[in-house]
Amino acid sequence: MELVTHSEIDEVLANTLMALATPVLPQHFSTLVKRLAAFDNLIIIAYHGEHRPAVLYREYTDPVVYLPMDSQYLGGDYLLDPFYREHLRGDVHGIRRLRDVAPDHFRRTHYYKNYYQQTTLLDEVAVFANITESDTITACFGRDRTSGKPFNKRELEALQQYELTLSSLLKKHWQDYRIEGVGKAPPAPLEERLREALNQQHSIRLSPRQAEVALFILRGHSSLSISLHLEVSLQTVKVFRRQLYAKCCISSQAELFALLMPLFARLAEHQ
Repeated sequence: MELVTHSEIDEVLANTLMALATPVLPQHFSTLVKRLAAFDNLIIIAYHGEHRPAVLYREYTDPVVYLPMDSQYLGGDYLLDPFYREHLRGDVHGIRRLRDVAPDHFRRTHYYKNYYQQTTLLDEVAVFANITESDTITACFGRDRTSGKPFNKRELEALQQYELTLSSLLKKHWQDYRIEGVGKAPPAPLEERLREALNQQHSIRLSPRQAEVALFILRGHSSLSISLHLEVSLQTVKVFRRQLYAKCCISSQAELFALLMPLFARLAEHQ
């Protein structure tokens, strides 16, 4: 990637500022980011609490990258996504790289193998901008099989240098955006909704802690990572896993994924 001068950045930034509150802002925003770090694909997503996300804009070089987006990601897979989990932390601004916020065993999960490998994504960086207490705009820039390589150190440093500017542009442009059809009442916590769905569909009654552990497993947390998050011993986590698998009559993460993902799709339908 060629070095970009400050005057070039300044010119593109000025054009982006002029495009605020107009339909062409996403294209100018894309051009600005490309001056800092060339990417293969871009998707801008609006998150509203624990409701189903909405896609606001997308562009790509290889169309395969977003083929599973509407059916799988928006169909329920987002519930396991690291960027979605980052949004739920609240008040998140600036740059996040997927590999830095993903759980330690994320690449071993069936979510990663069934969704991310289909997209051919090799690396992904997101700009976060909170527009309300529960609403977040996220612009995700990816490298896929088109370039065949991740972002390098210089590109990541350039994005970090402008992270407040990029975040502020998103926040200003979409400051009045609200997801249509979303009620004011937030849904029950995912663990609670999952327990109810499992009971209704399969007559499986999990405890709150067992449901919590199930979600940690599917998101890609190792037993050690789960123990650190729950502040319990590693042995206690292993007990929870055995109890969970026994109640569900399964013996592997693959079976847990196969059991729960159809339920996630139903839970997403009602958000």
